[in-house]
This record gives sequence, C-alpha cells and structure tokens, in this order.
Amino acid sequence: MKYIYQFARILAVCFAGEVLAKILPLPVPASVYGLVLLLVLLCTGVLKKEQVADCAKFLVAVMPMMFVPAVAGVMDLTGEIRAMFIPFVLACIPGTMVILGAGGFAAQKMIDRKRGADHV
Repeated sequence: MKYIYQFARILAVCFAGEVLAKILPLPVPASVYGLVLLLVLLCTGVLKKEQVADCAKFLVAVMPMMFVPAVAGVMDLTGEIRAMFIPFVLACIPGTMVILGAGGFAAQKMIDRKRGADHV
C-alpha cells in the first residue's frame, strides 16, 4: 500500500507538470516541469524524501527495461541510420567534447574553491 501512495504522489507531480506545460507558453517539456516541481517540493519540505523514496528507487531500478521497445524500434531503422551516420557522428563528437570540457572546468572550479576554503 505504501508503494501505491508514493506512486500516486509522483504521478500527481507529473500531472502538475503536464498542466504547467499546457498553461505556460514556454517550449519546455512537461517532464522537465514535473522534475523541477518535484525538486522544489523536496527542497522546501512540502514533500518529504521518505514519501517518495521507495517508489523512486523501484522506478529507477526498472528504468532500463523501459528502453527495450525504443531500441527494438531503432533496429528496424538501420537503412535510415546508415544514411545519417556521418552527420550524426560529426554532430556528436564536438558536442561530447564541449560537454566533457564544461564538466571538467566546473569540477576543477569546485575543487579549487574547496582548496581555497580549506586554507582559510
């Protein structure tokens, strides 16, 4: 019964995200609204971590199974994928480099800030 209540809370937040996506004129997906709303509720204490933790752990555990249909669908598109392979790779490599660089830069700044706080 605990899982049902926890799942209902998560669904309510997802539904609120869907409503926000319909109401607000921004090009933001409803799932992003839902995640931000869940974060705000957890940070403000309106929703306690214990009220959703067990169900969230279960949903994260079964998440890989949710990708099986998508992967099976992609396997049917091998001809289209071959035609787009070179542009795809050319787009992914610079994007990956930018993300790696930004992540490394941010991590280095955080390490430097922590070292500076230790020496004070």
